[in-house]
Amino acid sequence: MAVKKPYIKIQCATCKNTNYFTKKSKATAEKKLELSKFCSTCRKHTKHKESKR
Repeated sequence: MAVKKPYIKIQCATCKNTNYFTKKSKATAEKKLELSKFCSTCRKHTKHKESKR
């Protein structure tokens, strides 16, 4: 039986608002995920980091 990947929250680094949810493989990824995404609160592209569950 296959193991499901857990969902993680992606949070804006400037306003700390949770905007996105995604899945990440725990086996291959050691560091926290960091992406440049659009924040609807800040109204611009900002860095988004993986937050705690």
